[in-house]
Amino acid sequence: MMRKSVWLLSAGLFAISVPAYAQETTSDPQQPESATAEAAAVDDTAERDTSEIVVTATRRNEALSDVPLAVSAVTAETLQNSGASDIRQLTQVSPSLLVSSTSSEAGAGVARIRGVGTVGDNPGLESSVAVFIDGVYRSRTGVGLTELGAVDRIEVLRGPQGTLFGRNASAGLISIITAKPRFQTEVGGELTVGNYDLRRLEAYATGGLSETVAARIDGVLMKRDGFLEDVISGRDVNDRDRWMLRGQVLYEPSSDLSVRIVGDYADRDEECSAAPYLPANDVFSLGGGESARGLSTIATIERALGAVINDDPFKRDVSITPGRN
Repeated sequence: MMRKSVWLLSAGLFAISVPAYAQETTSDPQQPESATAEAAAVDDTAERDTSEIVVTATRRNEALSDVPLAVSAVTAETLQNSGASDIRQLTQVSPSLLVSSTSSEAGAGVARIRGVGTVGDNPGLESSVAVFIDGVYRSRTGVGLTELGAVDRIEVLRGPQGTLFGRNASAGLISIITAKPRFQTEVGGELTVGNYDLRRLEAYATGGLSETVAARIDGVLMKRDGFLEDVISGRDVNDRDRWMLRGQVLYEPSSDLSVRIVGDYADRDEECSAAPYLPANDVFSLGGGESARGLSTIATIERALGAVINDDPFKRDVSITPGRN
């Protein structure tokens, strides 16, 4: 029996904040982030308690306590403390949300809220739990399983949201709002290392280009070896190999107008969801509700024909047909 453990070590690389310009201002250009759909570029300038969470679940900036919906708003601080880096790990801090994948992450990612979600692994089906990133609808849940970079908050709306967000939000909604550009120059980063040669680097830079224009760039690079070994080819599977780059420009000529342009690109090149078999056995009925196990007839025949069947889960081995992934 082999037992494998996973360890992680995470450390902040740097965080430097300096004034972008030597000038006086009468108002703070940095307000808490708020965005969803057309509200994605709207800045919330109303004075309020800094501990109050502002959400855009109704397509307008409102305090979470005033929204007449079942909403869970997870802030950036909560995500950082939980170590979440994609929406799959959001299940740790958001009740009633389940995000999973089976045959593949890209095509078979499934989100369920209150147990309701699209059934099956068919990548041609749009999920009944809609995913929005900065107000842009992502037609497949798997798109949101990649690295997100710095976020301001994630809103999980439970129940049908078709009135405001379209027919594909019949079970609920996951709205991801990324961190906005700041007018104050700031750079920062985070490095995470672990076993299986895990390396994750996240970095960002933001600052004002003028009195009314600010920009931000975020990047994430993650690599990790797989947990399982394919005994046919010798390669590791269930690995991680992904990166993401996001650029933003914020135009804010006055407190009445805020325009935010966001563009991102993500890439994944990895093999997901392989698993070893449980021990193969035939089960015989002995009567009286009792049963016994014996050698698997079909496994014995397949092995005699040259098949490789790995049915010891503790060896972490799998056998994949040559030419397949």
